[in-house]
Amino acid sequence: MASAVERVVRQASTIVLGKERQIRLALACLLARGHLLIEDLPGVGKTTLAQVLAKSLGLEFRRIQFTADLLPADIVGVSIYERDRGTFKFHPGPIFSQVILADEVNRATPKTQSALLEAMEEHQVTLEGETRALPRPFFVIATQNPSHQVGTFPLPESQLDRFLMRIHLGYPDPQAERGLLKGIERRELLAALTPCMEAAELETLQQRVRRVHASDALVDYLQAIIEFTRRSPLFHTGLSPRAGLALLAAARAWALMDERREVLPEDVQAVLPSVVGHRLQPVTDRPGVDGSAELSGRIIAEVPIP
Repeated sequence: MASAVERVVRQASTIVLGKERQIRLALACLLARGHLLIEDLPGVGKTTLAQVLAKSLGLEFRRIQFTADLLPADIVGVSIYERDRGTFKFHPGPIFSQVILADEVNRATPKTQSALLEAMEEHQVTLEGETRALPRPFFVIATQNPSHQVGTFPLPESQLDRFLMRIHLGYPDPQAERGLLKGIERRELLAALTPCMEAAELETLQQRVRRVHASDALVDYLQAIIEFTRRSPLFHTGLSPRAGLALLAAARAWALMDERREVLPEDVQAVLPSVVGHRLQPVTDRPGVDGSAELSGRIIAEVPIP
């Protein structure tokens, strides 16, 4: 199973050049049954990464372009009256897919953004009093432009917390960018991709993640991190219990990807910036600057390993 994960990483790395760590984090998020938020400037490969993951994993993929005039019904679907039958027939929206790309999610209004909440949390949608289950596996990848750009509606804290991880791609290094400039068009490469694993294999891996052992000492380390964020003057508020569960789930997935059956403190440290960066509000926030790596470094330095 681990070899299948490596095949996905290798294939994705041929399309999204120079971003192997971000690809691994995105895969860890999926294995932990979480949802992923990619925040960055337009044109750095956010949409391409989502498409590569969906095709490499052999999953059904739908893209929803979020705009200011998008309505909740455009996401979940709508019931239309059929005169011939004298009944209403439900027409499912694009949310009924295995991988959803919510592109530029912060360009939609808060009402439309909230339409994703039940789907992300419960893996189901309720419309007109009827609950409909979503496909399995179900994975939302949302992309978001920096909040200082024109025409954006910042996601509220409650919705940000629904995302297990937030990652940034950033500009490619010179070598990777040269490969992009001299290489084949990304769309052509995407069209030629073949799945590296089946949906059943992915679900098996997701089940194995839950069985990765976390020792009492490891849980002590997690609790120490959580307690530090709650007591530290660096943050307005500390990590919630849900954030602690998210950190443990991501660390388990990271350990599994390294073919280990037990979580190490290094696994927690590896995923810490991506899991807590969008959940912690620093007291001295610099607009337009992402300080998640810096703040996570402070946490790692201040909290000793038991």
